[in-house]
Amino acid sequence: MKAKNKTPLRQCTGCREMKSKKEMIRVLKTPENEIVLDATGRKNGRGAYVCLSQECLEKAVKTRGLERSLKTAIPDEVYEDLKKELNNIEKQQ
Repeated sequence: MKAKNKTPLRQCTGCREMKSKKEMIRVLKTPENEIVLDATGRKNGRGAYVCLSQECLEKAVKTRGLERSLKTAIPDEVYEDLKKELNNIEKQQ
């Protein structure tokens, strides 16, 4: 018998729900203290996840969930990049 593969679950920093890793976007703090978006989910560094919805991103910004998860202040440009990326993803779907 073949065992089923487990799907990795991650918690959204906005809505705090556990969802599949593939359903979320990863925000990464690199060892050089840069904040970048990680589309692959495989880059080295401390990561935080946000659902692919504008509401969750707004909640994460309001509650400073991303800043707490990454243990650093996040510049406004990163939030703007996240919003643009989410808009692109919503247009594709």
